[in-house]
Amino acid sequence: MVLIFPPLAPKFIRRNDLSLTIRTAIFFQSYHAQINKEHGVITNLSRQYKVSREFIYNTLSLVKGEIAKLLSPPKKPEKASKESSEAIILAQRFEGKCSIDGISTLMKRDNRSYSSVGSVSQILSHLGHSLPNTVKNSHEAKQLVVFTCDEIFAKSIPLLITVEPVSSVILSIELAEQRTGDVWSKHLQSIEDNGFQAQLFVSDAGTGLIAAHKETLTDVPWQLDTFHGIAHRLGDWVRRLEKSAYTAIEACEKQENKLASAKSETIIDKRLNLCLVADKTEEQAIELYDNFHFLYKILIHQLNTFDSDGELRQRTQAKETMEIALELIETLEHERINKEVASIKKTLPSLLTYFDDAIRAVKNCQILTDDPALLQSLFLAWQWNKSVIKSKVSSRKNRAIEERQFYLELSELLVGDKERYYLLKDAVFTELDEIVQASSMVECINSILRPYLNQSKNQITQEFLNTFMFYHNHRRYHAGKRKGKTPMEILTGVEQKEDWVTLLLREVREKEASLIA
Repeated sequence: MVLIFPPLAPKFIRRNDLSLTIRTAIFFQSYHAQINKEHGVITNLSRQYKVSREFIYNTLSLVKGEIAKLLSPPKKPEKASKESSEAIILAQRFEGKCSIDGISTLMKRDNRSYSSVGSVSQILSHLGHSLPNTVKNSHEAKQLVVFTCDEIFAKSIPLLITVEPVSSVILSIELAEQRTGDVWSKHLQSIEDNGFQAQLFVSDAGTGLIAAHKETLTDVPWQLDTFHGIAHRLGDWVRRLEKSAYTAIEACEKQENKLASAKSETIIDKRLNLCLVADKTEEQAIELYDNFHFLYKILIHQLNTFDSDGELRQRTQAKETMEIALELIETLEHERINKEVASIKKTLPSLLTYFDDAIRAVKNCQILTDDPALLQSLFLAWQWNKSVIKSKVSSRKNRAIEERQFYLELSELLVGDKERYYLLKDAVFTELDEIVQASSMVECINSILRPYLNQSKNQITQEFLNTFMFYHNHRRYHAGKRKGKTPMEILTGVEQKEDWVTLLLREVREKEASLIA
């Protein structure tokens, strides 16, 4: 037997016969009855207009709510909490690189609280005062790191800064009235007191830095910054000598033109002698430039970790070659250059300390693969990649890019499998990045910090430096080999799940709570 059910009627039907006038009358009568507590009115209305009691009560509730909204005074917008204003100020100051005046203007535009210049400045100062100027290691055991130290100047005021170069974490940054050995020693000691131990000290040959190394980090190897050690001392002489050579060539051409226009024998003899002198000066200038440039390139080439075949350069051989090149430069008998050569000779052993790390890095790479040709190709790709980063002249950079691409493609061909190639390349590059030759990471930090210094007209405070250090250490990189990571993540290996602003405000609140307790 088949059961047939009648179609279900709709639950709700819009009553067209209930006009707006009738609905209004229902509301007013029911509302009057409700106020005067009259019984039976709602029931009578439902029967009179053939509507449910629920409909009448819903109408009452709806209309009363709308009338309340209409007649009640407008609510004033709630003021933003101080913490939300602090978060906005921090984001605009460091991520937006806004001045204090600019932050104040933007906050006033959005009708935010704490928007005056004084409030913004006071909040930033308070937050910075609550933050330390040295990173603290959260583990009980001391962490071995590289100390890369240098001085940045805000006008004539030195900022002492120590960076861990692989992760780019600022370990400590501080304003200092002086940069003597004692001041630097206290700076380095504070880092060690906060749970970090130096395995390598990298710096230039500044008097205060060298004195602090001898006093505080006696047993730690010193790597003299190779840029300051060689390129900074001798590199500009390539440009100067080249300019002198071109000047001598132009002078020689002028004398030749004058000689060609001479008429009398007396003038011809006189100008001929001047021309011979100019020829000799030109020849000497060109010879000096060519010889010096050749020897300088040999010096710089010996600083490369790997030779042209991708083999690890031998430290003793590199040292011997550099000593010979320096002695040959001295034979050029240029007094000012020879003063620089004498300084380089004194610090030459410290220029090559990085070879110890290079040996360890190569051994670790050899564990990754037993194919020597593949490793040599990756080593050269890494070395040319460093040249791409360092090169400022477009022709050199383009050549370095071509060489890097060649060795990367060769490496991929030798591996065969694309996925395995990328994993191996990243692993090899990570190992080789542990080789630190210079304090260039401090220069990178300087380039990030400099816009803030310029913006504040170099009127910098320790509170600002504390906040900047926290921002840099916990910000997430958006490009480059560190893309997607924060410096602290790289240093500690612990994932950072929260934004730097949230972490900063929490640290400030915890410190405030501990002071109150």
